[in-house]
Amino acid sequence: MWDSEENRFAVLELVHEGRLTRRESQRKAWAWLGQLRWTKTTDRRDELALAAGMRSEVEKVLDRRWPEWRDARARLVEVGLPATHEGWKALRDAERAGRVGTLPRRLNTKTAAAHVGPHSKAGITDARRAALGGLELTHDGIARLRPNEGLVLEGSSKRVDASLLASVAGEVVLNERALRDGTRLMGMRPSVALLIENLGPYIDVHVPEDWMVIHVPGWNTATATLVLNQLEDIPVLHFGDLDPRGAEIVNHLRKQVPRVRWVVPTFWGECVPDRAQKRPWPSDLDLTGAPPLVRELKDSGLWLEQETITLDPRLPAALVEAAR
Repeated sequence: MWDSEENRFAVLELVHEGRLTRRESQRKAWAWLGQLRWTKTTDRRDELALAAGMRSEVEKVLDRRWPEWRDARARLVEVGLPATHEGWKALRDAERAGRVGTLPRRLNTKTAAAHVGPHSKAGITDARRAALGGLELTHDGIARLRPNEGLVLEGSSKRVDASLLASVAGEVVLNERALRDGTRLMGMRPSVALLIENLGPYIDVHVPEDWMVIHVPGWNTATATLVLNQLEDIPVLHFGDLDPRGAEIVNHLRKQVPRVRWVVPTFWGECVPDRAQKRPWPSDLDLTGAPPLVRELKDSGLWLEQETITLDPRLPAALVEAAR
């Protein structure tokens, strides 16, 4: 009970305000306090009140179990914040923000959250964003590429043959900051950009030498979009799983890059009898413009993985046909 900050502040709120509002984050403390003689019910279903004559007893328990409670309450009262867990989190955010010194012009979102919030996964609230000033926040994703022949990367007055780099490293990796700082795709532009959802097909799929293959795992589309923004007017194909998440990824990609074409070869349906997985689809999933096989799978409650046809000898021709 007392090891939880949420629970401690539930007791503090009860003492300071004389009542406690039920919240999901404090449901265990609510249930515990509701069984003690410290509290009584009120005419409000989601409220407990401090029972008459119990304040001194509760304060003595607080002194034993959480000696810092008086200091915490005083700090909250001083700045006009409520003596609640939400008030405490707001106070701590404000105190951290007050210690913010000179910051770089750009920070990773997780680093920034840890700098002005309680931890890196806390998120950036409006107040935390204001404390960070005008610096740029980045997610720092990467785009893994199998570059086309003749592609050149140019940045910071240097040029690198992308194919030569890939012949040594196996692929080319571009991160968000490099692209935002001006790394450009120069030389021979690819004739087609093929987006691949899963790692195996990204590595194993066969495409013409003048195509670029880009790994787009899940929702990590922001950096790939920066690449595609430099490849305007060329066909963009997407080859991914035929399941709800795969459909959502396509929908998300199309919002960023409307010209994305969803590649679903008709022969993929041959895999249904022995390779499809029996799983439901959300009834509200938007499949506007989805290929017929996708809608059939949804109606049947079936999923297909893209790996099932990655090595099918018909796939390269199907991809070329989809690009026309």
